[in-house]
Amino acid sequence: MKHPVDAHVGKRIRHRRWMIGMTQQQLADKVGIKFQQIQKYETGMNRVSASRLWDIADALGVTIAFFFEGLADGAQAAAAGHDMMADKEALELVRSYYAIPEAQRRRLFDLARVLSEAA
Repeated sequence: MKHPVDAHVGKRIRHRRWMIGMTQQQLADKVGIKFQQIQKYETGMNRVSASRLWDIADALGVTIAFFFEGLADGAQAAAAGHDMMADKEALELVRSYYAIPEAQRRRLFDLARVLSEAA
């Protein structure tokens, strides 16, 4: 039975890996393990050790704290039954958004805010 913290950390690994366009195999190669182990970490079936989490954070270009961000909020979202970061369309939208140059991204953000207020 997977622990909610392990599941949250795994989701954050998957989210960051996906956001930077890295495959499970590429991450596994950087960390020095098999891609099946990355799969198990991402699903929360296997617990990530501290040293392995350190290596994964380095490979993904984030701090260790990144994997625990939103943990309290995540419990509330799970209780509500919706995990926005598990939605592939939402992830693809965020990934595309960050691929836009910053000045244009800011204008797009302002437009999205206006449209959402009008809806």
